[in-house]
Amino acid sequence: MKNQQTIILASNNQGKLKEFHHLFANSDLHIVSQQDYNVDDADETGLSFIENAIIKARHACEKTGLASIADDSGLSIDYLQGAPGIYSARYAGTHGDDKANNQKVLQALNNVARAERGARFICALAFMRHANDPTPIVCQASWEGTITEKESGENGFGYDPLFFLSEYNCCSAELTKEVKNSVSHRAKALQLLLSALQKDGLLNQNAS
Repeated sequence: MKNQQTIILASNNQGKLKEFHHLFANSDLHIVSQQDYNVDDADETGLSFIENAIIKARHACEKTGLASIADDSGLSIDYLQGAPGIYSARYAGTHGDDKANNQKVLQALNNVARAERGARFICALAFMRHANDPTPIVCQASWEGTITEKESGENGFGYDPLFFLSEYNCCSAELTKEVKNSVSHRAKALQLLLSALQKDGLLNQNAS
């Protein structure tokens, strides 16, 4: 059995943890939630996804003494001038209330034509070796789609039931885990991160 380095995922979101476990399955990094170390969520005071990712990664490093990966991601809708953006998880007021967030988006886009419902998921990832790491590895990627007029699908989490993908003719909540984890914003950002970690000699990847 290969030796694995434990990396803290700076999130208490179980949906994200499952995705990271799947995406890192063939690496020598063992991803564990900060919840396992009783670490609360950091205050997300940044004004961008990248700033918040660094804040969360540093917080997890400080609390655990271990290297950390943080994800800050969200939905950017053209008609709403980029909202909900960095406030995606708490768009309706309560952090992590997916149903309420989705309903608020649908209300905001009520009677808006499909051509004006363009949107993208954005994911920023930050890897910090320690809390005072002066050169964190940062990657960002996006996933283009449109917002539907009603929720569809039972898979995924967050805004997945509203995010329509023309190339699959369905919402991301209707994709299988395997497909989503190969094409999503998080998958794209993670591939960039994995490449950067390999380049820096911080990761051995056993399979693609």
